[in-house]
Amino acid sequence: MAQGLSFQPDEIGPWSEIKLDIVRKYASAYSRILSAKPNLYHIYIDAFAGAGIHISRRTGEFVPGSPVNALWVNPCFREYHFIDLDAKKVAELRGVAGDRQDICIYEGDCNPILLDTVFPRAQYEDYRRALCLLDPYGLHLNWEVIETAGRMKSIDLFLNFPVLDMNRNVLWSRPEDVPTGQIERMNHFWGDESWRDAAYTEEQDLFDKLLKKEPTEAVVEVFRARLGSVAGFDYVPKPLAMRNSVGTILYYLFFASQKPVAQKIVGDIFRKHGGRGME
Repeated sequence: MAQGLSFQPDEIGPWSEIKLDIVRKYASAYSRILSAKPNLYHIYIDAFAGAGIHISRRTGEFVPGSPVNALWVNPCFREYHFIDLDAKKVAELRGVAGDRQDICIYEGDCNPILLDTVFPRAQYEDYRRALCLLDPYGLHLNWEVIETAGRMKSIDLFLNFPVLDMNRNVLWSRPEDVPTGQIERMNHFWGDESWRDAAYTEEQDLFDKLLKKEPTEAVVEVFRARLGSVAGFDYVPKPLAMRNSVGTILYYLFFASQKPVAQKIVGDIFRKHGGRGME
């Protein structure tokens, strides 16, 4: 067990370190720009916050997690909202927060917490803005959260699109064999069953109509379009594929915003990381 901690921190691969670096760099630019606008009040939201610290699989050293990175941003955000389902991780976060009044920590399912408690603090008409990180471990997020963030017009969003979970448990070559529970997980994440149209095309053989599985990239591109046409984000750049050491794509890191300058900043950060190896 790590020195001074009540639990063993998660071990993360290089792809996660890259993600943390991307979010940190954008959060720094975002806070600098928003802090220069005295009429705006900006907050940071992390819906799967973890304990605030990890261990690098590559080096064995401690790596600050996204909550700690956000707290180190200067100029600082006006508020921080950290959510996690794991009681031990929440306890560690509370230790990080200490008695700071600008940090709110929640233990529980992020879906209702975001919709009922956190997002209402980022209303556009109240001159409030937010940067939100949605980094689920798999299909543990409801589409309503994503769509609400887009419709509010006040939230910039980083989103983990968990294709590894999808391919293992839902997007099978024989869709009729997928368990009902897995289909329901996908429906909750996607918002409805239209993912089937993206994942499969109908083909006719000599006797029957068959469903052919489409490449994962096709599903990703349809979801990207959905972030704009359904959720209402104006700018959704091409997501960054996050790969493990053998080249398998674990997830795609999406960004969505209402501002062209936000897309430009993230585009520059993505390009700097897009060619990095994942040894």
